[in-house]
Amino acid sequence: MLQEISENVKGFHFQEFGSIVYLIQLQNNNILIDTSSRENSLELLNFLNKVDLKAEDIDTIILTHAHYDHVENIDIFPNAKVYGNFTKIINKDHSQTEESSILPIADYRLPTTDMQIFDLPGHTPGDIAILYKDILFSGDIIFHGGYIGRNDFPESNPNTQQKSLKKLNNIKFDILCPGH
Repeated sequence: MLQEISENVKGFHFQEFGSIVYLIQLQNNNILIDTSSRENSLELLNFLNKVDLKAEDIDTIILTHAHYDHVENIDIFPNAKVYGNFTKIINKDHSQTEESSILPIADYRLPTTDMQIFDLPGHTPGDIAILYKDILFSGDIIFHGGYIGRNDFPESNPNTQQKSLKKLNNIKFDILCPGH
């Protein structure tokens, strides 16, 4: 399902398991937040086609965290710079794979003053949330209805997650765009 969140923000919801992918279209920059799981690659490309974009048109990918269901399609965007707060992808079996194409989120130059990035670890060590205007892209930190991301994975830290949730309470937003 293609969801129009605002004039320049779209959400792509998939039939198979994987994260929701969000598109922010700025004047000279097409930004994806997460890329979902491999099972959704063709559907993702079809969604982009519906908004008159191709894989080559994506300039930037921001990954909210390292779980496979958020990162498996980074390779289908040949011109995108990929940013995250981690260097190892966490696979389905919770093993880790080194990913050299991911640039440190600290190196990401924000394209607009309307965007902020917050470090909110707990679900994984490298969780981030992105605030664009009044829209919060929360990855798996928090979901609709106040549900929080799982913290029973080997890479999770419930104590750190609680600190991040307190920090999240101080972020003002009107629209929540979670990872699932």
